[in-house]
Amino acid sequence: MTSPTPPPAPAPRKLYRSRSDRMIGGVCGGLAAYLGVDATVVRLIAVATILLPGPSIIAYLLAWIIVPEEPWIAAR
Repeated sequence: MTSPTPPPAPAPRKLYRSRSDRMIGGVCGGLAAYLGVDATVVRLIAVATILLPGPSIIAYLLAWIIVPEEPWIAAR
């Protein structure tokens, strides 16, 4: 009797800026897809943190620059 082969390991998830679910730069839509939550929740949290004192606007702008845009094949 042969032992069953284990299923292949899932591909690692990657964080991308969303091409299809974007309001400004796609950062919140991409983060929502990465975390598996609704994009509206991530956007509300982002707005709430931007209203608080701190470097949240700078963090969003840095994420917009650093996080790559979703490939065209994955966006379809």
